[in-house]
Amino acid sequence: MLEKVLQVEGLTKTFGPRTVVNNVSFDVRPGEIFGFLGPNGSGKTTTIRMAQGIIRQDSGSVSILGSQPQRSVLKGVGYLPEQTGLPPKARVLDAIRYLVRLKGLSFTEAESRADELLKQVGLHEYRLKKVDTLSRGMRQMAQFIIAIAHRPELIILDEPFAGLDPLNVQLMKEMLIEHQRAGATIMFSTHIMSDVEEMCERIALISEGNLLLFGNLGDIRRERGVKSVQVKAAGVPDELRNDNMKVLPDDTVEYDIGEGRTPEQIFQSYAASGIQVDRFERMMPSLNDIFIEEVSRARKV
Repeated sequence: MLEKVLQVEGLTKTFGPRTVVNNVSFDVRPGEIFGFLGPNGSGKTTTIRMAQGIIRQDSGSVSILGSQPQRSVLKGVGYLPEQTGLPPKARVLDAIRYLVRLKGLSFTEAESRADELLKQVGLHEYRLKKVDTLSRGMRQMAQFIIAIAHRPELIILDEPFAGLDPLNVQLMKEMLIEHQRAGATIMFSTHIMSDVEEMCERIALISEGNLLLFGNLGDIRRERGVKSVQVKAAGVPDELRNDNMKVLPDDTVEYDIGEGRTPEQIFQSYAASGIQVDRFERMMPSLNDIFIEEVSRARKV
């Protein structure tokens, strides 16, 4: 079994005087859902394209499914690009079937899987309509079908939830989990941090072409320590009533940690006051907090 489904080492790409990707290295392990993060224009799409050999890097190396990116290897990869590329005047079923056949499926196999997946995503009634009659969200789901219909080992998705309503976002996530359970590895790029926190164990974060973070998300959060404490209790000790106290909608109280105040001191205040505590939780910084902090710091350098 491969130790790394995708490994990029020192990838660099320039367009004219601008360095779009600068010495980026990370890897994706078999069976995981990997988050590739960054603000708009950070170099995510260029990195993904280099990883698949769509564009050539200026320096660095790529190993995908244990080999250099080439046509025979890329049949094991499913790709949802950031920009839709379906032929607008083709019928939906024809476009999907044609593009899926490029991955090595027969006409019958491609049509059968397309038909099955169109039903699953609620687009079966549109299968004979032209692509340009579909909404943006429908086109996104059609391209998602193309990415997964051949049951690839590695699924790479570039901003997969863009243009989708909440129901289709949830449906796509459920379908991705199904493919992961069946043995697929999934990598998706996004700047929506809540999606990453929900689905990913490991991440890489780039900004302006530079790798800022790479590793286990839980470890990254723990390294930054406790940001605040949330307490759900029958009351609030008098000494804790101050400007650093925030009352949340469910009457939980949140206290910022800092300036000499520790979680232990907060707990002791409740214990000393005799107030019943139903929940006491140390809160790590969210991925959104970390994203803003890291990107802001990088832009100031």
